[in-house]
Amino acid sequence: MIKIICVCGARPNFMKIAPLMKAFKENGNFQILLVHTGQHYDAKMSNLFFDELNIPKPDINLEVGSGSHAVQTAEIMKRFEPVIIDFKPDYVLVVGDVNSTIACGLVAVKLGVKLIHIEAGLRSFDRTMPEEINRLLTDSISDLLFVTEQSGINNLKNEGVNSDKVHLVGNVMIDTLLANKEKAEQSDILEKMGLKKKGFAVITLHRPSNVDDMDNLGKIISAFEVIQKDLKLVFPIHPRTKKNIENSALQARVVAMTNLVLLEPVGYLDFLKLTANAAVVMTDSGGIQEETTILQVPCMTLRENTERPVTVTEGTNRLIHIDTQDILKHYNEIKANGFEVKGGIPRFWDGKAAQRIAEVLLAFSSKLQT
Repeated sequence: MIKIICVCGARPNFMKIAPLMKAFKENGNFQILLVHTGQHYDAKMSNLFFDELNIPKPDINLEVGSGSHAVQTAEIMKRFEPVIIDFKPDYVLVVGDVNSTIACGLVAVKLGVKLIHIEAGLRSFDRTMPEEINRLLTDSISDLLFVTEQSGINNLKNEGVNSDKVHLVGNVMIDTLLANKEKAEQSDILEKMGLKKKGFAVITLHRPSNVDDMDNLGKIISAFEVIQKDLKLVFPIHPRTKKNIENSALQARVVAMTNLVLLEPVGYLDFLKLTANAAVVMTDSGGIQEETTILQVPCMTLRENTERPVTVTEGTNRLIHIDTQDILKHYNEIKANGFEVKGGIPRFWDGKAAQRIAEVLLAFSSKLQT
């Protein structure tokens, strides 16, 4: 029996953990301890995800809550160390690029436990992003690196990572999307909000470079003021973004937009239904770039770079400068095409990434024992 501690901490992690838990259970060769660090501790942003995605309730919740990067990372490390010592795993498995990822990875490696990184090799090449630092560091200490797209393979090779550690397996986020697409169709959120298919845009904004920089946030809001005259904007607003708007002169401008609907963060199934039926999505999220590629919905990524370049080269995604006129230019181009977009589906984005990961892990463990 292979003993693994699976770690999740922030909202996107839950979508990545769900198919892995299912694949490990079906395989029958794994004993799993599920640890939730509590990095996202709001019920809407965590408990709901466990319920909707049929993830078993965490065996342990470290309940670290929020804090600065240093405080949060240190607190996770402190609370995670006794868990490893007690469970004595063969592996610690971390996903994505949040503080929980690097914090638990460091503790594992220092205790001599092998580290697995899911979604390895992604690079924005922007070291001002905390996530980029987390990615680089986690990859450099991992024993097994599971990659979602070819750019990840290329990046790890360029960084001198031994290719024996690296496996292109596809995207566990897409496993979750495909497994839940039918269930999301049953969501009544469109009816509840009086929305028609392709009759609205979905917005998400949470990156510090967009929402903590009031100049950038002002440019984005200026674009929304124009677009909402043309198309209803549905904006499930991140707590951080909401707070920054409320504490600034932007609040009056946001309230004045009659065709902008602010929502509390919504559950995964409701959000999937909204995204699948939107005319266009405007976001600064990494995962949403991937989801819109599969859903074939035009995506405007309000960032200067992306760590998921395959969504631009093959998918439905465009990178947009944080500039009011550039946002409007791209919006008008997408509108002129009738909000229709044709993108390709990247290799292995087929709903079977978690199964491939389980198979590689079994083979790797067998090799270690011989």
